[in-house]
Amino acid sequence: MQKLTHFVGGKKIKGASGRFGDVFDPATGQVQKQVPLATAGEVGLAVKVAAAAFPDWSAMPALRRARCMFRLKNLIEEHRDEIAGLLTSEHGKVRDDALGEVTRGLEVVEFACGAPQLLKGEFSDNVGSGVDAYSFRQPLGVVAGITPFNFPAMVPLWMIPMALVCGNTFVLKPSERDPGASMLLAELIQRAGVPDGVFNVVHGDREAVDAILAHEDIKAISFVGSTPIAKKIFEVGSANGKRVQALGGAKNHMLVMPDAPLEATADALMGSAFGSAGERCMAISVAVVVGDETADALVAELEPRTRALSIEPGNVEGAEMGPLITAEHHARVSGYVDLGVTEGAELVVDGRAFSHAGQPDGFFIGGCLFDRVSPDMRIYQEEIFGPVLCVVRVSSYDEGVALINAHVYGNGVSIFTRDGDAARNFVQQIQVGMVGVNIPIPVPMAFHSFGGWKQSLFGDHHIYGPEGIRFYTRVKAVTQRWHTGIRKGADFHFPQLG
Repeated sequence: MQKLTHFVGGKKIKGASGRFGDVFDPATGQVQKQVPLATAGEVGLAVKVAAAAFPDWSAMPALRRARCMFRLKNLIEEHRDEIAGLLTSEHGKVRDDALGEVTRGLEVVEFACGAPQLLKGEFSDNVGSGVDAYSFRQPLGVVAGITPFNFPAMVPLWMIPMALVCGNTFVLKPSERDPGASMLLAELIQRAGVPDGVFNVVHGDREAVDAILAHEDIKAISFVGSTPIAKKIFEVGSANGKRVQALGGAKNHMLVMPDAPLEATADALMGSAFGSAGERCMAISVAVVVGDETADALVAELEPRTRALSIEPGNVEGAEMGPLITAEHHARVSGYVDLGVTEGAELVVDGRAFSHAGQPDGFFIGGCLFDRVSPDMRIYQEEIFGPVLCVVRVSSYDEGVALINAHVYGNGVSIFTRDGDAARNFVQQIQVGMVGVNIPIPVPMAFHSFGGWKQSLFGDHHIYGPEGIRFYTRVKAVTQRWHTGIRKGADFHFPQLG
């Protein structure tokens, strides 16, 4: 059986802990690889190597660092199919979705190629007699990323290019459930001309995470995962003096107005709720439908589509939904469906009994559709992270907006309508970080920034885009005067340069 390694200082390093995690093929249910689980000492070694690489890398002109990103862009394009294949085999997502993930990660690499423009400072001439003032951005030092299982290529690529092009060195702790993509990215980053030690990968579980949080030489942490862990990462990392951006969970709503085009709305809900088996922090998991007539029509449209989902191993041509990541996650999602029935929601389509004829041991579940879900139910309140779509009925636009705004999460939201006035009001009133108008998954392009509100984000900075530049750098302000023709004598009052 293949045993993966860490990647430290430009070399593949065997794990020294003696502990390994199993990497499954979700479609077959079989273990395909094992990944080493690092000790605190192994994390410390990676940080030491990254710290040693920082002075030369940070001193390299930003344009030269950007050229490495140009080369990385080309290499990712060349290996796009290989990366997607790893995502399909280790995560289970269908191939088209895997290719889309690579593309969205690649967009951030493309944005990083232009980072020198955003790293420019400001200059003010002659702010006082013979005095000039200017500011510029400098990298932080060694930074770390802790990334989730659901996007094992895209989320690391949200962090790595931004951090590196700004002059930082990086230690990545990917999900131990699907670590293969990170190892391939490490090789491509090395081939792109990034010096050894600038980028490192250390696999692990809680021990590795705790070591990252505690290490005094790590200056910043980027995290994407569940809200309870995001909150802990933020609290502990901040208490240890680190800059932290911790993106948490979600319960994304779509407000469906009576004038929404029925088929287009159903198409959008199917793709956003069941794509990637619902294992997306931007998945639409709640349809808030205005009016019983609209809800009846929408559920009638969704029911046969949900039953007809093509559920196959991710490498099967035409598959619409693959398996869940692990048996444990399968049991968790099924448990939420059980709970919804107990709570009194109407289970219109029950996917719990689905079994793939060719792969009976795979972690497959069918699409599940609930109607008449109420806000007091846990299936409404909590993130399920699976192919479960809940329909909540409201009597008016205002009731729908109030319902969404009352939720503890504020990651993504959409409205489907033909009414421009309603859409504009929605965009202004809704208390959510990323908003779509007739767009079901409103993930910003790389030249904007990604991040939610409320319990979906801990920290002051969104991820990638201009916010990524701000997160991975700090501003230094300089006020200067040259001593030609300056009168002698000390001033003891607070400086008044003007």
